[in-house]
Amino acid sequence: MRFPESSISYRIENCPLQKADDMKNAFLEIENKTILTFSQVNSNEEILVTCDSKAKLDGQLLVAGEGGPTKITQSGDFNVITNGTVTLLRDSVCERPNVAIHELFHVLGFDHSQNPNNIMYNISRCNQEIGQDTLNFINEIYSIPSLPDLAFENASASMKGRYLNVDMSIRNFGLKDSSEGNVVVYVNNKQVKELKLEPMPVGTGRTIRLTNILVLQTSVNQLRLSIDHNSEELKKENNLIALEIK
Repeated sequence: MRFPESSISYRIENCPLQKADDMKNAFLEIENKTILTFSQVNSNEEILVTCDSKAKLDGQLLVAGEGGPTKITQSGDFNVITNGTVTLLRDSVCERPNVAIHELFHVLGFDHSQNPNNIMYNISRCNQEIGQDTLNFINEIYSIPSLPDLAFENASASMKGRYLNVDMSIRNFGLKDSSEGNVVVYVNNKQVKELKLEPMPVGTGRTIRLTNILVLQTSVNQLRLSIDHNSEELKKENNLIALEIK
């Protein structure tokens, strides 16, 4: 689970000075320990930070804050976070903004830790530390470049006389919206059809049916489908597929 880019925007709304400073210091601390960067914006933020002074209970415990992703898209190997929220409820009593850091990690996709000394433990204490495994995982997953990844999900083909029918589905399994491209059909290494492929947002797909493509060759030995996409992708090998004729 990760945001599309290692640079993540945020906006702080209706927070008193101490809580706003706590949140900014939390962003700064994670910046200093990982490859992530955070930038404050006035609109279209990826992380919205709000504050509330009302007491909230979880059993017998006072809730200090809440946080988590609010919009997630499944895209291949990734759950891509596009929006998240943090709500700070109680003023921090620690020198380090542990509550704000804890909730920020929730927005980044991390669950609670079972270790009482870890900052992601469900009860906050001032002496808790950020787990090095958490920082390592952030650096590892965000080292993957933010690129699209167009790939064939399914494809089949059939012949009726000298006419070819092709069914296919294509999806963007990457971390970034794709640009436009083309789908090309080759029979015996000769192009017989080209179709424009519109840009695809992350996680979305398209089903395509091509019918009655005239094939001049009397014998079809090989059929290939290719996604011609000039932009760099996470993988290029899944842009090509060979089919058997049914």
